[in-house]
Amino acid sequence: MTPAKKKPVRAEAEAINENLGRRVKKLRAERGWSLEELATASGVSRSMLSEIERENANPTLSVTYRISQAFGLTLHDLIETAQAASSIQIIRATARTQIFRSDRLCQIRTLSPLNFEKDVEFYEVILREGGALHSQPHYEGTREFLTVVHGHVAVESGTDRDELKKSDSATYRADVPHAIVNAGKGEAVVFLVVIYR
Repeated sequence: MTPAKKKPVRAEAEAINENLGRRVKKLRAERGWSLEELATASGVSRSMLSEIERENANPTLSVTYRISQAFGLTLHDLIETAQAASSIQIIRATARTQIFRSDRLCQIRTLSPLNFEKDVEFYEVILREGGALHSQPHYEGTREFLTVVHGHVAVESGTDRDELKKSDSATYRADVPHAIVNAGKGEAVVFLVVIYR
């Protein structure tokens, strides 16, 4: 698997918008304002504010600035505080931005946050019958840890090969050509952790 090392701007923007929605709702509640009152104070429509609070909107810089002014904050303070509003990052099962690959034989969903550089990556890999995930060598010292959630897979690392079934786990070198192959009938699901050294 070839990791994406570039910081994904879209995913980062979505994370900021989610936290911004929670931040705006919290600030409004602290002041005891209705949506209508915040709309009047900011000049932003009630429907737009509602969409922002429900994390369904991608507000422009101008809209965000007007909201910050209504709360007596700078734009920087509102956004920075929104980014730090929670120490918990949630990856929803429905988040399409987390899909790394999806075709008729293989789907890879990233379970680790996309918006920061990291030495560890966490994936859910679904291999349909006949599916396989073949990867070129990663950086020297890279290892992968795999647990089978469902099905029967073969793991290949260099010239070595072994088979695993449900609840089996394996660790192997990933700085050589390696692969995860569906070796059974039906779908196979695995959790995969990649550790870069």
